[in-house]
Amino acid sequence: MIDRRLLTNIDWMLTGLVVAICLLGILNIYSATTPYKIVGAPYYIKQFNWMLFGMFVAVLACSIDYHILEDFSYWLYGFLILLLLAVLIVGRRSMGATRWLNLGLFNIQPSELMKIVIIVTFSRFFNNFHAIGGLSVKDMLFPLGILLVPVALIMKQPDLGTAILVLLIALSMTVYVGLRWTAIVTFILVTIPIAWLAWAKLLHPYQKNRILDFLNPERSRLGSGYNIIQSKIAVGSGGIIGKGFVKGTQSQLRFLPEQHTDFAFSVFAEEWGFIGCLVLMVLYLSLVVWGLNIARRCNDRFGGLLAVGVTAMLFWHIVINMGMVMGMFPVVGVPLPFFSYGGTSMITSMVGIGILQNISMRRFMF
Repeated sequence: MIDRRLLTNIDWMLTGLVVAICLLGILNIYSATTPYKIVGAPYYIKQFNWMLFGMFVAVLACSIDYHILEDFSYWLYGFLILLLLAVLIVGRRSMGATRWLNLGLFNIQPSELMKIVIIVTFSRFFNNFHAIGGLSVKDMLFPLGILLVPVALIMKQPDLGTAILVLLIALSMTVYVGLRWTAIVTFILVTIPIAWLAWAKLLHPYQKNRILDFLNPERSRLGSGYNIIQSKIAVGSGGIIGKGFVKGTQSQLRFLPEQHTDFAFSVFAEEWGFIGCLVLMVLYLSLVVWGLNIARRCNDRFGGLLAVGVTAMLFWHIVINMGMVMGMFPVVGVPLPFFSYGGTSMITSMVGIGILQNISMRRFMF
């Protein structure tokens, strides 16, 4: 049951920003999928339904006091680890990866849910653990253990993009809490051999190709470098004002890969140009700044950590996706929150928004 007092404290700024980005995304998906021959409901209709369902999930997420998450954080973490193990054993394989778990009535992607659960788990740990002068290497051993288990399981699927996001979310929360300079130097030195080991032993050939294509897309213009090249052509050809709605040649002639999902921003940049991209970026920047503002205004440490974690999740999704489609980062299959087509991404992002709304609404009650 929702406390009636909460209804008077709804964060309309947060709600308005999310709805505006969602509607722009649906409009963009309509344009991106115009040349498709679709059987059944169009993608933009499906995305609109996912938005409505996501908003319902967000309402559920803010209807229960977020402090309850602290009590169940380790249980949720353990449950998600079991689901990640189940994916590797009996998961559904699609496009060379095993990421989905069939639960009968529907499929779930546990790696997406782990983004939220790692935020809750780290928030509980840092809320109960206080280090004077910042966290030392010894202080970080337990949270590192908590982090590396799901990252290793997600990499095994393989899903490099999600694994990187989980790492970046946890790292952002750790930096927010504070690290000693000795710990920072130690982690930098340790990262070098780990990166070499990952390149030599852990990364799959297609993942290595993506990194090499990022460094030199011309090495395989019609092969693994095709995605980056076509995306950069679309973004650059938009100019200042764009080619116009449903008039982008790269998307309408279907040169762009995954143009309604991972490369949705490329379609938008071609049709709406620099001005349209600027508007979208301002909306995203406002969302990130507002999330940090919610963290700053929160009356308790656990809520502040949750808000920072959710904001970091949205921030890294935005930065990696936009950087990816503009050729600034390797292609890792990270969707743009509320904008790219996809039910799992929409639900996960909406759960995060529900948590932010929860924290913002309850700051007057404690």
